[in-house]
Amino acid sequence: MCAMQYHPAQQGDAPRLAELRVAAMRPSLEAIGRFDAHRARQRFLDGFDPSETFLIMQDDNLAGFFVLRLRCDHLRLEHLYLDRTYQGLGLGRAVIRQAQSQATDAGLPLRVTALRDSPANAFYLSCGFAVTLQETFDIHYHWLVQTTDGPV
Repeated sequence: MCAMQYHPAQQGDAPRLAELRVAAMRPSLEAIGRFDAHRARQRFLDGFDPSETFLIMQDDNLAGFFVLRLRCDHLRLEHLYLDRTYQGLGLGRAVIRQAQSQATDAGLPLRVTALRDSPANAFYLSCGFAVTLQETFDIHYHWLVQTTDGPV
């Protein structure tokens, strides 16, 4: 198996990434009675910025994508979706390690939000994230950079 690679997204990637997002989110959204393919697709397309979006490639195939946005006081992982074929192979954990490394280099906390009752919640907790806020449909997390003086 070839190594995973990240490639910067292009504007033309938006429709297929939106479809991947809809497919990945469908089970969790259906579980809470909020699945609307058009809405899920449009929410992604409305905020799509190829300069902050990276394709996850495995064996020259699109395995998934993630969006990493630099904010003034934190780094935000906005999206991390994997095609079902590529789930459970460690690709998501590799993306998290990369994002944590970038957060460490920048001296900033890393933040992410997951849909309540999604399997992503256990994943983020296993990657060292802590819950900061629970809302009706979302759970917000942060990961703090560890320094010799403690968390930043």
